Amino acid sequence: MRPQWWFGAMLLALHAALAWGIDSFFSRAMLLVHFGVFLIWQPVWRGERKLDSRQAFLVVIVGLLLAGWNSWWLMAVWLAVLFALIGGTLLGTEQPRQRMTPLIAAVYLLSLLLVWVVPHLFADQQFDTALVAMVRYALPLLPLSMLVIRVPVAARSSLPLAVDLFYSLLLFLLVTWLVLGSFVVKQVSHGDYPLALAQSLLVMGLVLVSLSWLWNPHTGFTGIGHLLSRYLMSLGLPFERWIKGLADLAEREREPSRFLSLALQNMCELPWVAGLSWQAAHSSGEFGARSRFQAEFASQDLMLTFHTKWSLSPSLLLHLKLLTQMLGHFYEAKQREEAQRVNAYTQAIYETGARLTHDVKNLLQSLRSLCAAAETSPIDEAGALQSLVKRQLPQIAQRLTLTLEKLQAPQQSSIVHVNGMAWWEGLKQRYTRGEISFDEGLANSVAAVPGELFDSVAENLLQNAIAKAQEHAGIQITVTFDAKCFGGRLRICDSGEAVPKAVATKLFSVPVPSRTGLGIGLYQAARQAEQAGYTLTLMNNDNGNVCFELRKPAV
Repeated sequence: MRPQWWFGAMLLALHAALAWGIDSFFSRAMLLVHFGVFLIWQPVWRGERKLDSRQAFLVVIVGLLLAGWNSWWLMAVWLAVLFALIGGTLLGTEQPRQRMTPLIAAVYLLSLLLVWVVPHLFADQQFDTALVAMVRYALPLLPLSMLVIRVPVAARSSLPLAVDLFYSLLLFLLVTWLVLGSFVVKQVSHGDYPLALAQSLLVMGLVLVSLSWLWNPHTGFTGIGHLLSRYLMSLGLPFERWIKGLADLAEREREPSRFLSLALQNMCELPWVAGLSWQAAHSSGEFGARSRFQAEFASQDLMLTFHTKWSLSPSLLLHLKLLTQMLGHFYEAKQREEAQRVNAYTQAIYETGARLTHDVKNLLQSLRSLCAAAETSPIDEAGALQSLVKRQLPQIAQRLTLTLEKLQAPQQSSIVHVNGMAWWEGLKQRYTRGEISFDEGLANSVAAVPGELFDSVAENLLQNAIAKAQEHAGIQITVTFDAKCFGGRLRICDSGEAVPKAVATKLFSVPVPSRTGLGIGLYQAARQAEQAGYTLTLMNNDNGNVCFELRKPAV
């Protein structure tokens, strides 16, 4: 049976009970029929839900009152309650045809209340024959029209519509105000009821117009709506407490899955939530208990299913949708934070590995230089070659030991200073190529420099310059070391082409593309120099004069 048929049958039974008076047994029987059909239609409890003893007791009491207490005041209150319930269900309907049935019912109830029930509250009220005929035979056309209205299948629901408590209460108060206002005006003025009703409607209209203007005025006053919203937001509502708890939880928990789990546990403490389940990209689960009423919401890659203790009104649906969006944004932010931590960890591993690779590469180049010297050295220079090997091999072994120490404990590496002039002599002995010339500045036999830093910078710059000389013949490389300068100063220049401007602007700040290496040598050398208190700069970048300089800034 269609829902609107129960609706129309309920109103027709009520009409039969009231239109011919309420003193007869027929009227009381029709009131019981009306109340029984009302229990089938009612939007308060689900039809398949079991009633507990208290609810059953309430149903029996209301039925006994309607059937046993033949009072027009009771009928007025009952019609006001029905009107408020029907008005409270209008917010849950969307299609126009679905709204038509409750609208017709509301018009019928209000007409029956004001035209027939309220006049019976006055002992001296006289009813015209035309009015009686209209009430008895014309008003039933409204409930009958509800039986023939065809509601689309998509708009039907096997479950009753949810009632918005706030709007139902507001409608009940307005109808009560209208009825009592009309009653008081007629009793005080001893006039006609239609005039008293018109005066009550006029006063109510003026009050409602004034309230609507005060709700959102166009002057400097903020309006009642703003004051009410501010008051409600300062009450410590469950939503506000949950948002505060969510923010505190976001500060404490770093792992996204644990943060989501704890946030959903807190969400189960909301008064209307019986349980919930979630499905995310890397986790899923369920909290609380399942119920007949549920709603699904999605935000980003998070899907939540809420199981509620009662049917959700439109306002609560919007409320839960907002909660889901807030949780989804926090969860996505936690995922981004974790991704950034992983990227930072990966970047640190990459930079450490690239730096150690360059150190090993420089050591390999030094070994190759020694091998080349051994292969090309004549027999009569065997003593000089032996002396060179004795000096260089211990240095290479020491540098290799430091590289392994950095690999095992990268955070515990320390800066080891060596004699500046001894380091300079060792560099000249390792690079004996014809295109490289060494220019010694002011000498200082006691000057000390960080040997690992100077080795790394010198070998990176010299390898780049040698690679450039192999591509373009005739390039000369000049290496200058000034031991008298504070902390030592190393300058390496070549007569090749200038570094492209696009590469020069980010040469020491980020890894740059390289055809012969990993593109990270000078970047790591600059960071190593910064850690040691030095600066590595591109002093000159002109064709025929490209100079790099390593020095300690003056204090």
